[in-house]
Amino acid sequence: MESSMSQQDNSNARERWQQRYDASRLRDADFTTLSGMEVDPAYGTDESEWPGEFPFTRGLYAAGQRGRTWTIRQFAGFGNAKQTNERYKMILGRGGGGLSVAFDMPTLMGRDSDDARALGEVGHCGVAIDSAADMDVLFDGIPLGETTTSMTISGPAVPVFCMYLVAAERQGVDIGTLNGTLQTDIFKEYIAQKEWIFGPEPHLRLIGDLMEYCAENIPAYKPLSVSGYHIREAGSTAAQELAFTLADGFGYVELGLSRGLDVDVFGPGLSFFFDSHLDFFEEIAKFRAARRIWARWMRDVYGAKTEKAQWMRFHTQTAGVSLTAQQPYNNVVRTAIEALAGVLGGTNSLHTNALDETLALPSEQAAEIALRTQQVIMEETGVINVADPLGGSWYVEALTDKIEAEANKIFEKILSLGGSNLAATDYEGLAEATAAGENPVTKGLLRGIEDGWFTSEIAEAAFVYQKALEKGDKKVVGVNTHLDSVSTDLEILRVSHEVEVEQVRELRTRKDGRDAAAVEAAIARMVEISRTEGNMIPAMLDAVRAEASLSEICDALRAEWGEYREPARF
Repeated sequence: MESSMSQQDNSNARERWQQRYDASRLRDADFTTLSGMEVDPAYGTDESEWPGEFPFTRGLYAAGQRGRTWTIRQFAGFGNAKQTNERYKMILGRGGGGLSVAFDMPTLMGRDSDDARALGEVGHCGVAIDSAADMDVLFDGIPLGETTTSMTISGPAVPVFCMYLVAAERQGVDIGTLNGTLQTDIFKEYIAQKEWIFGPEPHLRLIGDLMEYCAENIPAYKPLSVSGYHIREAGSTAAQELAFTLADGFGYVELGLSRGLDVDVFGPGLSFFFDSHLDFFEEIAKFRAARRIWARWMRDVYGAKTEKAQWMRFHTQTAGVSLTAQQPYNNVVRTAIEALAGVLGGTNSLHTNALDETLALPSEQAAEIALRTQQVIMEETGVINVADPLGGSWYVEALTDKIEAEANKIFEKILSLGGSNLAATDYEGLAEATAAGENPVTKGLLRGIEDGWFTSEIAEAAFVYQKALEKGDKKVVGVNTHLDSVSTDLEILRVSHEVEVEQVRELRTRKDGRDAAAVEAAIARMVEISRTEGNMIPAMLDAVRAEASLSEICDALRAEWGEYREPARF
């Protein structure tokens, strides 16, 4: 039935594609080969799927990147807000199209820089953000109304987002016009990265509040970036990364529906974040399968009627775990291959890792090489002249189907963990269960987290790969093969201890100079709202405007909700 329906849907696909392409706004660019040969904007047969056609295996847009190229969004953050602001201005000044904020460990865990547990960690793996005043400095001279900004943070994502909104207000920007992405993906924290604060239910309550607030007040902003990147970096396979990530996404859709939100309103606010690893064709097939699966579930399970709500938009980062400390200049080649896979897989934005990131935060020179890697692919290779140029390849199409089938097996396991015996392709049954409020995927996610199933599956996959590496079945140049080298040690970026000293001093001065009573009252009001079904975002914004710090906000909620402790497992 599905096959005949697919064939029927594709009967006029070429004509529909042509109409869409003709109506598309194209870039003013040369779409010929290096030798001047004319190429078509897309290739296929009358029976094949075409770019911009459901289920969007071949991309979201009929014109592909002839219409708009991916956004170059380099991930950066180190030291204090002033130092990172300077790096941002360098990235934007040299052709970057958007910003992506890396936070230090204390910030990621909802702790201030003067917390005893932050000692030695301030500014080391990202930028230290303690209050809205730091956000003011972070984006000084960068108009937030004109710059799309991604923030990679989950546990304390909501208060940090409120600081970003207040910084925009102080710039005189109408926050309703902001565009960007907040990660906020707490499921993947329990599955892979382990940067949580509360138990699942309080975190999901905050995420639900955020989804409601953004849908109503900041329509272009994406309050959730469902992250497979950290799942893959923890050691998963490509199919596990795809399935675990999409299942997390389905869980957030069920959350939105349980809040009474319209899937066609909040659906476009969901985005994704994937790893692009070194197996070139496997990664391309993964991205193609992801779009296809997401579109089918959104339409046939969750009832999304608009294409925008069915689209999977995703950011890609090249694989940090593929970088090696040995012969680090090889990392430039690895990153370029991974970036090309992301581009050919149809990514909407891209970060390329720097060659020295396995040793330290990127130096300015290494960051520039990473940026130029994207620009060479974009400006010199011609790969963006044709939409989905690998579409129709027997290998790529077969691999796409195979990864989709593997993902469906994993979905069925997750559903079974939640007590459901539905098949992953039983869209009608899944739709009925969702409409009845059963939230079948969410139940499976929570049970899998509680039982440690996700972490054990990732650990097993990582173990299998490590054994293959140590036996020499899998090769890594400079690590277990081709060991001779003339490479010398790199000069790496080091964050001075003085950064921490100055950040703590500034934070304490800031705390001493504010209206303490106003801070206490605003936090008390926020906690009061947390005990009701009201939306917490407005009250949290008031606390941030009073210069409440990250720890003060998170500690008040820790006292109310408790902290999550992962069960011991052996």
